Amino acid sequence: MILLNFSHPITPEQQAQIEALAKNSVEKIVAVPIHFQQDAPFLPQLRAALEAVTFSPQEWQTLPIVVNLPSFNYISALTLAELHGRMGYFPPIVRLKPVEGALPPRFEVAEVINLQAVRDDARKLRY
Repeated sequence: MILLNFSHPITPEQQAQIEALAKNSVEKIVAVPIHFQQDAPFLPQLRAALEAVTFSPQEWQTLPIVVNLPSFNYISALTLAELHGRMGYFPPIVRLKPVEGALPPRFEVAEVINLQAVRDDARKLRY
């Protein structure tokens, strides 16, 4: 699978944790640096950042992609909307958590969340 990383670099340990949780090997990590100007609209900045990802429309829809979202909530929400539009579904996402008591601070993978399954289950709650 391909890991789109919109956050800090993924360590080899984190990559191994993602692979174990996803039951799939990470063949490629695509770094998408996110450094937005607060005084400018976010969507054009996101689309410019996504130019680093050179997938064709067919690849967006067929490649096995997992995402490490940016940490800023507005950019994450916009990223999910943009990716859903390109992919046709919500991608699985990686959730990191701090390692308790680690000095210096470090993070481990807490879970890989299947957002499409969450969305599909939530549809059942409609009246």
